[in-house]
Amino acid sequence: MELRYLESFEAVVRCGGFTKAAADLHLAQPAISAHVKRLEKELGVTLLNRSRTVTLSAAGEQFLPYARLALANLEEGKRLMQSFHSVSAGHVRVAVTPLTGNFDVAGLLSRFRARYPQVTISLSTGLIAELLGKLEAGQVDVVIGPAGAADERQGWQRTEITSERLVLITPLAGRGHVSTLADVAHESFVCLPSDSGLRHLLNEAFGVIGVKPRVDFETHSPDSIREMVAANLGCAIIAQSIVEKQGTAVRVHHIPGLPPHPPISVMSEEEPAPPTARFLEELETAIREHAR
Repeated sequence: MELRYLESFEAVVRCGGFTKAAADLHLAQPAISAHVKRLEKELGVTLLNRSRTVTLSAAGEQFLPYARLALANLEEGKRLMQSFHSVSAGHVRVAVTPLTGNFDVAGLLSRFRARYPQVTISLSTGLIAELLGKLEAGQVDVVIGPAGAADERQGWQRTEITSERLVLITPLAGRGHVSTLADVAHESFVCLPSDSGLRHLLNEAFGVIGVKPRVDFETHSPDSIREMVAANLGCAIIAQSIVEKQGTAVRVHHIPGLPPHPPISVMSEEEPAPPTARFLEELETAIREHAR
């Protein structure tokens, strides 16, 4: 059933005849007549009584409310898409890892909200592998966290926010000087869960010296790793940005041989919906300001 058939039928009823309906829809009268006839043929009923005046048949009276409801729903859908395209409505699902390289995510959300007050935002967190899985499944629109080129998928785009590097941290009461990872090879370590990117980096670092790291404590975030090391629960390798901000005191060691840390990046689909596209534009502006 074609939409134009419903539009022509409703216009004939509303305007009181085929001639006025044709003028209302800016179509030729034969086209209006043909649309209604095709609609009647498809439905298998007569919708209009045609004499000196055009009136609804019994079937037409029953069908008219459904035709008008379908047309009204379509118009509402058109209005919604127009507001969606103009970003006067919509929703953006943002997922952020605990590690953001000191990038001001809260400030970004505040700026976006001020510019697009009708667009709602949901914010979730988790480890990078989990969040990228959600992006691939279409459960989130934007992921911010440590992700490199190896994490990209076909149909995604990645923009680097800032670089990161790994450092070794030890308790203040621990070794005063550490020159290589081998110096702490038999120490207890604190790290994220075994499926985390940081744990993979820890294993990679120790693999170079042929030792398996002794992870006695697992925790949920880089900040809590720093707190646990400060509490004398072990050593850790961690992103440098975590120890650059204010927090509990630890010893920081810049030692050679640590693997490269993925840059803090934003990941999204290559062709996002308009609200997400506007969010990414705001994010790129924030990235430029962050780099100054």
